[in-house]
Amino acid sequence: MPFPCRTAVPAVRIPRRTRRGLVALALAAALSACSTENSLTKMVDQYVPIITQFGVYKLDINQGNYLSQDMVDKLKEGQTKAQVRAILGTPLITSAFRDNRWDYVYQFQRGGRVREHRQFTVYFKDDLLARWEGDEMPQSAQELNRIAASRAMPQDPYGQDAGMMGKVLDFFKKVMDPAAAATP
Repeated sequence: MPFPCRTAVPAVRIPRRTRRGLVALALAAALSACSTENSLTKMVDQYVPIITQFGVYKLDINQGNYLSQDMVDKLKEGQTKAQVRAILGTPLITSAFRDNRWDYVYQFQRGGRVREHRQFTVYFKDDLLARWEGDEMPQSAQELNRIAASRAMPQDPYGQDAGMMGKVLDFFKKVMDPAAAATP
């Protein structure tokens, strides 16, 4: 008895370029899993949105106490709690068990991911400021404005240039009167 007729299913052939691309993609994914903070994952996190973000807008969220370096610079040992509160604001965390410690925490989220996290702690002894510690604080807006103003362009950047018409007039003045001074 002859074998029943089987229809042959054609084999799917993947082009060589596609195979190479898939191999490169798999290799990159495998290598990026080796390190959590390498440049490839940072680039992907920053420029490629997560698939769950399509169609959903997530607000930028500032939480906690935003402190700047000029606020920290105003702190001096021996200040009272009221003076520290006036400079830094109300602390985010005050413990009932540790009345001598105030924690100022700041967190910024963009697109559902934490972009900035800073923590600053002040310690009191006998209700007077004893010491403080924490992350490096950003410069104040006033300091950034001072830096920007020092790098600003002059009031009239083109004031020294006579322009094309001035150069043409200077040429004709030289031709007509060689002793005439050029336009500044």
